[in-house]
Order: sequence, then structure tokens, then C-alpha cells
Amino acid sequence: MKFEDVLVEVNGFGRFQKLILSLSFLGRFTLPCHFMLTNFIAAVPSHHCDLSGLDTEGVFENLTAEQRLAVSIPARGDGTPSSCLMFPEPQFHLLVNSSNATTLPAGPCQNGWVFDNSTFRSTLASEWDLVCENKGLNKATATIFFIGVMFGAVTYGILSDRYGRRPMLLVSYVSGMGFALISAFSTSYIMFAVLRFLTGFSITGIIIVSSVLNVEWVDVGSRKLVGVVDSLSWTFGGVFFPLIAYGFRDWRWLTIAVTLPLIPAIISWRWFPESARWLIASGQLKKAQFYLQKSAKMNQREVTSSTKAENLAFIVVKEKGSRTYSYLDLVRTPKMRKLAMLTGMTWFGVAATSYGIGFNITGFGVDFYLTQFIYAVTELPAKLSVYYLLEKFGRRKTEAGSLLITGVCLGINIFISKDRRVVRTIVAVLAKGFSAVSFCTVVLYSSELYPTVIRQNGIGYNSFMARVGVASAPLILLLEEVWTNLAQVVLCSITILTSLVASFLPETRGKCLPETIEDIEGKREDPVGSPSDGRNKMNYEEPTFISDTCTD
Repeated sequence: MKFEDVLVEVNGFGRFQKLILSLSFLGRFTLPCHFMLTNFIAAVPSHHCDLSGLDTEGVFENLTAEQRLAVSIPARGDGTPSSCLMFPEPQFHLLVNSSNATTLPAGPCQNGWVFDNSTFRSTLASEWDLVCENKGLNKATATIFFIGVMFGAVTYGILSDRYGRRPMLLVSYVSGMGFALISAFSTSYIMFAVLRFLTGFSITGIIIVSSVLNVEWVDVGSRKLVGVVDSLSWTFGGVFFPLIAYGFRDWRWLTIAVTLPLIPAIISWRWFPESARWLIASGQLKKAQFYLQKSAKMNQREVTSSTKAENLAFIVVKEKGSRTYSYLDLVRTPKMRKLAMLTGMTWFGVAATSYGIGFNITGFGVDFYLTQFIYAVTELPAKLSVYYLLEKFGRRKTEAGSLLITGVCLGINIFISKDRRVVRTIVAVLAKGFSAVSFCTVVLYSSELYPTVIRQNGIGYNSFMARVGVASAPLILLLEEVWTNLAQVVLCSITILTSLVASFLPETRGKCLPETIEDIEGKREDPVGSPSDGRNKMNYEEPTFISDTCTD
């Protein structure tokens, strides 16, 4: 007997499963807000040196604001005041003759900076003067957050496979909200950076735990729909985030505003079930029976003998003796090792491409908030198309194909001249749309590829590789300083190579989820007394890893 057989009897996509999907949607809404938060709170407003120290004797009393800047701050090549330099004392002769301004000695700001508050009332840069010689700290803010996400993915992967999906989801909710809210009251940048790292570490559990929990509770035919809805929660958060940011121009209040949605998520956690698959795999058959019977009742199905603990024992045949799984199990056996290598490379390439495009799309000619809104909206039609693509072409072709088209778009943009902004923007948006398709697909795809006993470890490892890709994206874009198109060439190459790697992954459309490593390696045997009618033995000897077909 397979778990999919049990799901058919209790209705694998009834009210019970829709409740889980809705609750996870609520909790995931805040994730894109925090992932994009640095774009706003670490923005650097226009600034120049504070001139108050030069006006000790009222020498500026009869000068306009523009004249004060002209005699105190050297101008840059475009005529705007320098952001980081000032004259040691006012140069009043510049009001008459400014031709020799570039030869005058200038030094660093003496009394801090004055910031333009027309767009942002307060940012990290204006709060702690993270500009000029300190600008590196401001740029490090996003990196610090994503390093936290990277290590959080690994940690939550281990803990949720060991202690269960449900408790670790609550830990992620509470700790993520706690660290984020405390960070809004930081009294120094060091304090904020530490708390930002802990916030990234904590909230990443929401991503990997809820995604796996959703997939493990639905039947084969509904997995593609769940994958799309799961991904749309991210897009909806991204669409609404610029609107929230527009209303909260202070970085502290914005941080609080995007964190508060976790309160209803924490309240709703009480209705989350534990994964019955994980409970069975960990030997907690009575608890699995409880949740399966609860699912049957909510879905208005009769409770059958297949949900009883004694029959559930035949679903997962574990190795003899007590066994604790870890990340080492991803590489101990040949087929698992191959699977981990292929999915890890795919996640790295997908993330590097997606964020590389997101950081590099230009040419809209609209303000900061509207640009971010457009970025998010372009993902909606792309992700809605994923359901059709998965149905028509399957996981492997959708993943490899969307990456290939993304790479082609990036390649085309290399040969389009910079002055054709409209054409470049259209091609860039197409690339962003197809990269969104690849990201949406790879999350569902990976959840289906890994066995239940180490599924969270697998997703945690893949999420780690994705964050390595995210961290690499800004470094790739720096290559533009070497050659204007070098960054685009590198991104295009990574995307096409990732498409090739993804084409070696096995297809999972219509396949049962593997439960154990033995299922992947093709070593699972029918237990004596199994009510499977000979269907329990899985032939995983094929190069595709997965061969058991379920009704889709």
C-alpha cells in the first residue's frame, strides 16, 4: 500500500488540504517583503556634508541655500554638489568665478551629512551615516540577511526532519517575528545587523517547511496546483510590498509593518496538522491515524481501515533498528548523490539568474516604488502559466525549457543597443517572467524528488545552494566594470548550463512521492502481510529514479 492510496480514500484535495494551503499562504505573505526590505530600508537618499559647523559667525546669513552649497562644497562633473567632500572654509570668491573650483583643496565631511527626505523619511544610511567611507556597511545589509537565510535553511532542514514540520513552523513564525520587531528598535548598526541575520535565519523555516507540508498532504493530481498557489503567495506579497513601503517611509515603521502579518499566522498555527507522511516515516502511527481520520471527516469521507495504524505500518519500510537521517544521507548512496548534485546545481543557477535579472532590469523610467511594483506584477502571468505548462509538458521540460528561454532572452539583450530602451525592457521582462516560471517549478519539483525521510534535508540543502546563487548575483553584476556586457554573458551562460543540468533530472509528473532512500535506490521490498496486492515494490532501477505511477 502506498500513501497515495490512503489519500485517495480520504480525498487528497478536499477541505482539509485547502485549509492547509490557505493557512500557509497567510504565513508566507511576509516573506517577499523581508527579502526585498533592504531595497528600501538601505536606500541611500541624496546627501551632502552638513554645513552647520561653517556658519559659526553667521557668514551664511545673506546667502541662499544654493549659494551656501556653492561656496562650501565642490561640484562634481555633472554640476551637482559632492556627497562626501567639503571645503575647509567657505570659498566666497566662487560666487563670482567658479572656474578654479576643481583646484581648491577639499576634505571629508566634518559634521556628518544632510539627507534629502523627500522620498524616504529615514533609512539605515541616514540613521547611522552609512555613506561615503561607511557605505560598505550599508551595502553589506542584504548580504548579512541572506547569509542568515542560508544557514537557516540548513538548520531547519535538519530540525524539521528530526522533530517534525509542525513544531518547527511555529518556531520559525515566533522567532522570525520576534527578531524582526526587535531589530526595528536597534540603537546601533551592529545591533541591527546581528538581528537582521537572526531574522533571515528564522523566517527561512517558513519557506521550506510550509512548501513541504503542502506537498506531503495532497494527492498526485493536485501537486502542480499547490506548487503554483504556493508560489503565488510570494508574488502577492511582492505586489503589495511597494504599496506598504509607500505608506511607511521610515525604515523602523516599515520593518514593523511587514512583520505584523506574522501575528495572524501564529494564531492560525493551531489548525496546522503535522505531516502524516513524516509521522508514518518516523514511526508515529497513532498520530498519523489521528490526522488522516481528521482529514477524512473534514473532507466528508468515510473512515476506512486503511487509515488504521496497523495498516499504515506497511507504507514505509524502514531500515532495521532506529535510524536518524542527516545531510550525509544525501551523498551516502549513488542515486541520492546524483540527485543531490543535479538539484543543487539547478537551484544555484535558478536563484543566481532570477536575482541577477531582478537586480539588473532598467529602463522603465518610473519612480522607485512603481518600478518595484512592476517587477512583482510581471511574475503573475508567468506563474499562472506554470499550471498549464506542468500539465502539458511535465516538470523536467518546464524547468529546462523556461531556463533555456531565459538564457536566450539574456543573450538577445547583449546585442540590443543601449539606446533602444523599450526593446531592451521588453526582452528583460520576458527573461524575468520565464525565470519566475523556473523558480516556481523547481520548488515543487524538488519536493517531489526527495524521499519523505529526508525531504526537508533535501529542501534545506537546495535552499542553501539557492542562497549561494543569490549572494553570487551582485558579484556577477560587478563584472560590468570590466566590460559592459560581461555580466549579461555570465548570466546567460549560467542559465543555459543550468537548463542542461535540469534536463538530466527525472520526471515526476504522475509519480508517487518516494518515502525512503531505499525507494530511490530501488532496494525496497514488500513487507510480509502487506495489503498492497503486489504493488508496493517499486522499481527504482531505472535511470529516472522514480517509476511508480499514480493516477494524475
